[in-house]
Amino acid sequence: MTLDGFSWDLIDDVLLDMDGTLLDRHFDNFFFEEELPRRYAALHGLAFEEAREHLMAMYRAAEGELDWTDLNYWTGRIGVDVVALTKELDGMIDFLPDAQDFLRHLRTLGKRVTILTNAHRSGVEIKIAKTGVNKYVDRIVTAFEVGYLKMRSEYWPSCQRLLGFDPARALYIDDDQACLAAAGRFGIGYLVHRAKSSSRLPAEPSTRFPAIESFYALMRRPNLR
Repeated sequence: MTLDGFSWDLIDDVLLDMDGTLLDRHFDNFFFEEELPRRYAALHGLAFEEAREHLMAMYRAAEGELDWTDLNYWTGRIGVDVVALTKELDGMIDFLPDAQDFLRHLRTLGKRVTILTNAHRSGVEIKIAKTGVNKYVDRIVTAFEVGYLKMRSEYWPSCQRLLGFDPARALYIDDDQACLAAAGRFGIGYLVHRAKSSSRLPAEPSTRFPAIESFYALMRRPNLR
């Protein structure tokens, strides 16, 4: 799918995912798939692969619910202080290479910019402290404020009431296609898939949504005027 017909004149609100869209998902992938299983294995006397398989099964069982991204929940379940570990590894947290340029561009266009993240507030605060991403946007909304994760159909009407945007004049960008699909069912007018979510992995283009590897593809889009 392409961005044919897209113009910034048609957009009032820009809704942006955080991890994998603005921030490099390499940190989260390493954290949950490598380092946390390593700590869990050491704590419980397991082989790394056994610990990893066990944790991945636990992640899948919670997927779609708020527990899935609740760092305090996982601290209790796993026995590792997940918030403290996030702080320990915060040197890996960074923007994707084009994200800051895009955020500055949105400011010049005068759009209202909101980050919509499934992440837990504790993790968001660590990432804000490391990157200053909050300085580029009008507001950051966590799924815990809304009451649902973004891939749930209940999320979007609650989020719209919270922020007061016109769905038909909103652009939503995310690397998670399930979240984009839920937004589309609600009626968000413009949906874009962020195909390059990690600096260490190849792009994964979508066949369901217009996809970009770089924000520069949107920055080059003209106005209708």
